[in-house]
Amino acid sequence: MLGSVYCWLFPARPRLRDSCSRHTGMFMSPVSTSGLAPLLRKLQYWASLNESDREALLALPHEVKRLEAGSFIVREGDKPVRGCVMLSGFSYRNKVIVDGARQIVALHMRGDLVDLQNAFLGIADHNVQALTACEVACIPREALRRIAFERPAIGTAMWHDTLVDGSIFREWIANVGRRDARARLAHVLCEFALRLEAAGLGDHGSWELPMTQEQLADVVGLTAVHVNRTLRSLTQEGLIKRSKRAIRITNWKALAEAGDFTSDYLHLPDDARVLLQ
Repeated sequence: MLGSVYCWLFPARPRLRDSCSRHTGMFMSPVSTSGLAPLLRKLQYWASLNESDREALLALPHEVKRLEAGSFIVREGDKPVRGCVMLSGFSYRNKVIVDGARQIVALHMRGDLVDLQNAFLGIADHNVQALTACEVACIPREALRRIAFERPAIGTAMWHDTLVDGSIFREWIANVGRRDARARLAHVLCEFALRLEAAGLGDHGSWELPMTQEQLADVVGLTAVHVNRTLRSLTQEGLIKRSKRAIRITNWKALAEAGDFTSDYLHLPDDARVLLQ
């Protein structure tokens, strides 16, 4: 099963509403209890890190925060002083236009550096919010910059990670801009399935959707009513089964065909492509 291929890559409260990009006083976690193991495991997927690199990464100063759903990790217009790693739960990037309408432009899960670009850019150009209750590790931007330049293998892994983010962004643009409603939803369900399994958070055939239909509508650029109707159609066609937020893909090949989906843009191991055959 694909999950066994990925398992080695990823590790199997106060009320906080402020974004992690603002100063709140930093707790320096000791290496022995470092919360950065999910980041280490993900970066090792992109590049080979030696023992010294691994120790340096785990020793990065960081503050672990527990956030409620809806909390801002980064606000558009902030001048971030740190970058954040997802330790648990889910977050999303979004843009809000002048009339208040929102477009969700990315979904992040365990091990993801949700705002690495803020270590190098001076101002946040979009929001990052907690999609569910989550835990994040916030690392000072100067520490991220220093380790990226002083340790080339880590810098290469971070660069690779941002390139894959860009690949996913391009696919999402094509999805919203050129596919019909049925294809948009099918495509997103296929992507979520593979990414959740890759992060050790579910099985590609059965998993829990970490968002409401209203939030899913903001991912695919539809109304919540249209999303509900399309999900019911996919269910009636026998491609998926649903129980509340639980999703079971009953015909992977047909769902992938409906969504014009291939896994190439995710840059996962070749094993993932077996699912599409």
